[in-house]
Amino acid sequence: QVQLVESGGGLVQPGGSLRLSCAASGFTFSRHWMYWVRQAPGKGVEWVSRIDRGGGLTYYADSVKGRFTISRDNAKNMLYLQMNGLKSEDTAVYFCAKDSGVDYYSSSYNLKGQGTQVTVSS
Repeated sequence: QVQLVESGGGLVQPGGSLRLSCAASGFTFSRHWMYWVRQAPGKGVEWVSRIDRGGGLTYYADSVKGRFTISRDNAKNMLYLQMNGLKSEDTAVYFCAKDSGVDYYSSSYNLKGQGTQVTVSS
């Protein structure tokens, strides 16, 4: 069964940190670019970050650049998002997603996890 399962969300004060994890199964993880996307209450899905198959290329939305770091461990089929300097506007459900391309970047995803809630509040 092809599956993505996120974890690590929670309630954190402004300026705090969280590390999100995403466990992938049912497909060859190392053959796909991966994403983190988020959805705030009442808003659409926002792309946060993406990483290439080997983990050497990373890209970030301007809103999180310099604060968030995406990484992956292909041996463990795991994707991560280290979030530092959290702000109230980072409050959202965070999802990991799998690029639809196999061995190439397609710029679209065809599988998303169930999400993990991140709430930034004092």
